[in-house]
Amino acid sequence: MLSIVGIGPGGYDDMTVRAINAIKNADVVTGYRLYVDLVSDLIKGKEVFCTEMRGEVERCKKAAEFALAGHNVALICSGDAGVYGMAGLMLKILEDHPEVETEVIPGVSACQSGGAILGAPLSHDFSVISLSDLLTPWALIEQRLEAAAAADFVIVLYNPASHKRKDYLSRACGIILKHKSSDTICGLVKNIGRDGQMQQITTLSELKDTPVDMLTTVFIGNSQTTVINGKMVTPRGYKL
Repeated sequence: MLSIVGIGPGGYDDMTVRAINAIKNADVVTGYRLYVDLVSDLIKGKEVFCTEMRGEVERCKKAAEFALAGHNVALICSGDAGVYGMAGLMLKILEDHPEVETEVIPGVSACQSGGAILGAPLSHDFSVISLSDLLTPWALIEQRLEAAAAADFVIVLYNPASHKRKDYLSRACGIILKHKSSDTICGLVKNIGRDGQMQQITTLSELKDTPVDMLTTVFIGNSQTTVINGKMVTPRGYKL
């Protein structure tokens, strides 16, 4: 059995019972070291294989090796395993091994956990876009930003910046500002559910120059998004 497990933001309170049980029942745990460390209390006595950033293929291939050898494996992903997680890659690697039983265990993605911290920014249609151009050309990311902004989606941005991509959020905001007002309500949450969590509600014009990092999730409202008692809210359209 190979379980591809979404552990949510990392705290046990935000993990599903299925996710906790899959990790407890595994005899081998694999994953990105930061995420494995978040569940250290659940993996004592188990064989553990970790890789660092950009070691995704290596860790998935190793998980496949363990599963093919008859081990019960839990491959850990932050958030949801199928949302920018390892589920797609893992299933592709096992394409020629249908004998390996697999299950994808969903978790709370950053758009959900971060949105809950801010209030209710995703109560209407929204799109999720990663600003990382490691696997997706920036030109294609620009097209997606343009289309989502033009359609007045609430936009959630994952991976908004890194040491090598310090200006990517500013560039993204520049594209979005062609279609959205500068006073569009926006929010950001850093270190969701972990030590050092911080959140902020701001406007699109201010967001453009706000420092962020890879552990920040950014929320850009639609034309109806507002602030109610300090919470970011996108109305669904109910008549009161």
